[in-house]
Amino acid sequence: MPNKIIKLDSVKEMTTFSGSTIYRLISQGKFPKQVKLAERSCGWVESEIDEYLRKRINNR
Repeated sequence: MPNKIIKLDSVKEMTTFSGSTIYRLISQGKFPKQVKLAERSCGWVESEIDEYLRKRINNR
């Protein structure tokens, strides 16, 4: 399955995190970093977000 890039709204929906929480976790090295797509555009690799969520579920 090829990597799919998703935008912030989709990441927020998948995680139920706010945008500020996502960026805070990224700065702390606790969340997957975004991929720069263009000068003013970025997205996240969907499989990396899925893996982040799987790890959180398995560690409860």
